[in-house]
Amino acid sequence: MKIIAIANQKGGVGKTTTSVNLGACLAERGVRVVVLDLDPQANATSAFGLVPGENESIYQSLIGGGNVADLVIPTKYENLSLIPCDMDLAGCEIELARADDHLVRLRSLLREFKKTGMADFVFLDCPPSLGVLMTSALAAADELIVPLQCEYFGLEGLAKIVGVHEQIKNSGANPEVVLEGIVMTMADSRTNLSSLVINDVRRVFPEVTYQTIIPRNIRLGEAPSYGQTIIEYAPSCSGAVAYRNLAEEFLQRHAAVATA
Repeated sequence: MKIIAIANQKGGVGKTTTSVNLGACLAERGVRVVVLDLDPQANATSAFGLVPGENESIYQSLIGGGNVADLVIPTKYENLSLIPCDMDLAGCEIELARADDHLVRLRSLLREFKKTGMADFVFLDCPPSLGVLMTSALAAADELIVPLQCEYFGLEGLAKIVGVHEQIKNSGANPEVVLEGIVMTMADSRTNLSSLVINDVRRVFPEVTYQTIIPRNIRLGEAPSYGQTIIEYAPSCSGAVAYRNLAEEFLQRHAAVATA
């Protein structure tokens, strides 16, 4: 089981869209995926058609301990499960910050969850901030995937998240976490800016930047309002094609885990 944080402190760059739709495309191929909604806005939870707050989140486990496996609920998609979120998780930022071991609590919980073998991959859908929840996710993850909007400010955000990743490694909280990939999102083929940003990122991070580019696509924005993934809502649109291609590229990088 691989724990993968999908993170970027900048909001609106496609973190939840990638967590949900990459997870769905992998599940479609028989890969077992659990999406852990760590964002108090609970967008991943509602994207699966669930009402935030109706099911227990990881909040109580982070504060008082508990079994993460008991929090996993199935979605309507085979091989795809969810650990939902609710607004209580917003208060977790303050409560965890007071604890000396706040950086490693999530890591300890997920280490035990790994032993269950319930999934091949766990995607941590992180909040858009540099707070305790996001840094805890990086401390718990085996790998980091950064969705990056194809705009100038996206480059600034990339520098910050890469810096936080290095801090987590160097602090000893999680020296083994690796920057697995950068996914270019919201690309607009009509503008030169998207091409310039993509080329800049590939020049600086040639080994980790995914070849698949997620286009700016209205269907990707509409699907969550219907509680559906893109491959259910609009399976032939450009967004669905892109996420299926991303899933294929992801599996090529993680062939050993997928085969197991």
